Amino acid sequence: MKALIRSMRLRTLPLSLAGVVCGSVLACGHTGSSPWTLVFLYLTTVSLQILSNLSNEMGDHLSGVDGEGREGPNYSMADGGLTVRQMWGAINGMVLACCLFGILMLLFSFQFSILNFQFLILLILGAAAIWAATHYTLGKSPYGYRGLGDLFVFIFFGLVSVLGGYFVIAHTIPLSFRVIAPAVGIGLLSVAVLNVNNIRDMASDEGVRRTIPLRIGLRRARIYQVALIIVGWGFMYAGALSWWMLLTALPFDQHIYMVLTRTGKRLDPALPLLVISTFITSVLYTIFCYGL
Repeated sequence: MKALIRSMRLRTLPLSLAGVVCGSVLACGHTGSSPWTLVFLYLTTVSLQILSNLSNEMGDHLSGVDGEGREGPNYSMADGGLTVRQMWGAINGMVLACCLFGILMLLFSFQFSILNFQFLILLILGAAAIWAATHYTLGKSPYGYRGLGDLFVFIFFGLVSVLGGYFVIAHTIPLSFRVIAPAVGIGLLSVAVLNVNNIRDMASDEGVRRTIPLRIGLRRARIYQVALIIVGWGFMYAGALSWWMLLTALPFDQHIYMVLTRTGKRLDPALPLLVISTFITSVLYTIFCYGL
């Protein structure tokens, strides 16, 4: 159990919750949806993130990425804490959890009315999310090994997370910059989390997968990281229109300094800093929006 919890990478959960918390809270003032919808929305989101983490570890283990030269932290399969069979069992268990929580979320959202086109669309979107969570490094042609991870992270951690969270609660998506801004902003900041992870692992990823940093080189990858942070935070600030949001820039400045001055394992502290900063910014965003 201890090995399994380590492989769940719980420190990544705030990032997965940043978008849905922002989207769902912004929508709460427009509907009388059951509070159970929120509960199962968050449980579904956490389950998808854990499923993604377990699947990524399995894929990296089978491909040989998690070898002796890995720059990032070692997880349970690398040190023998979990076998391939045990990990497959955990992955299948999380797929079932995602399906269970996701269906319950939709049932409460639509008041147990399944003869609904919107219900069907969200069901298909949920299936796509499960596929994306399991195929970043798993499968015959994992998209994470072809440099497509950034696109999928932006879509699912940004657009789907914020707009989907809003839609599940309100059953509508307003054409409002206040809702679009965090979808884009959190999406870009989430891509930055993936990018700094890939910058750290450039040495061990070489010859196994073609991430964006390996394609463009360290210098351009750092410039890309700075651009993601500045533009992502800029969208959050522009959407909230609060001077207090300037305080959230401080940890992002620290993160940028670390990315520009560190490589390899020394970059590892930059990951939780960015994850927590993104989550706090998303929470403050909703508070400032309601305060206007």
